[in-house]
Amino acid sequence: MKILFVTSNRLGDAVLSTGLLDHLIRTYPDARITVVCGPVAEGVFARMPNRERTIVLRKRRGSRHWLPLWAATLPHLWDLVVDIRGSALSWLIPTRRRAIFRRTAGPKIAELAAMLKLSTPPSPVVWTSSADRQRVGEILGDGPVIALAPTANWLPKVWPAERFAAFFHRMAGPGTRAVVLGGPGETERAMAAPLMAALPDSIDLVGRLSLPEVAACLERASLFIGNDSGLMHLSAAAGAPTVGLFGPTDAATYGPVGRRAVAVVADTMPAISVDRAVAAARALLDQPPTAETSSASAAGTSRRVVSS
Repeated sequence: MKILFVTSNRLGDAVLSTGLLDHLIRTYPDARITVVCGPVAEGVFARMPNRERTIVLRKRRGSRHWLPLWAATLPHLWDLVVDIRGSALSWLIPTRRRAIFRRTAGPKIAELAAMLKLSTPPSPVVWTSSADRQRVGEILGDGPVIALAPTANWLPKVWPAERFAAFFHRMAGPGTRAVVLGGPGETERAMAAPLMAALPDSIDLVGRLSLPEVAACLERASLFIGNDSGLMHLSAAAGAPTVGLFGPTDAATYGPVGRRAVAVVADTMPAISVDRAVAAARALLDQPPTAETSSASAAGTSRRVVSS
C-alpha cells in the first residue's frame, strides 16, 4: 500500500499530525509512506517506521513550490492521500482514496481525527533511535533534568526569562539540572540568552541537537515547561510531564496533548505568575500517567487547560 501524507511546514502542527501517521502504520503495517513537510519539520519523521521518502517542501514566490511536488507525486497511483493542509494537490494526483483536512471547531487533534473518521483522536508520538538516546544520555548523564523552552516564533508568546529561572529553582530537587532547549539560528539563541545567564549551570542545547535527539532528551525529562511552540508539542508527544504557557494564542485548539500535559492560560504571558506555573506543574506530577497505547514512544490522551 502506498500512502502520501502531506503535513505542515510548522513544527507544532507536524508533531500533532504524527498521531494520524501512527494510526496508519498500525492499521497498514506493510504500507510505504511518503511524507511531505516543510524543512523545519523534516526531523520529526526521520526515524518514522514505514517511511519510504520525505519530500521537503521549500516555499517559493507565487506558490511555485507546489509545481515540483505535483511533478514528483503525479507518476504514482496512490492508495491513500492524507492532506492536513487541505491543498489542491490532493485533487490533482491519482489516488484510490483521499482524506483532506476540513476546519471544524474544537482541538486540532480532533480536526485531524475527523479526516479519517476516527472517533477517538490518536495521540501524537515521537520516533527515536538507540543512537539518539545514547548521544542524549552522554550529554545529560544519570541525574534528573527539567527541560526549559524559553523561545517562540512571536515575542508576545514568550514568558519572561526570570520566571523560567524561578520556576526551575522551585521545582528542582537535589541533583536536578536545567536543560535549555531551542531551535537553530541566532534568533533562537538570542531569545534563550537571558535564561542561560540566569541559570549559568544549565545544559545549553539550544540548536545543538537534531529533532530526534531533542525528542530523546524530552523522553528523559522529569518535567518540561515552555511557551506555546513546536517544542512544547514535541515534549507532550515524548511523554514528558509538560506545562505549556499560553497568552495570546489559542490553548483550546493548540494545547499540549500527552500522558501528562497541561496548558496554563492568561490574557498575556506576563500575567502568568510563577506561582500558577508551579501549582500546575505540581498537580501534573501528582497525576498518574496514562498507559501508552502505541509501540512508538507515544503520548496518551490527557489534555487539560488551566485558566486564570
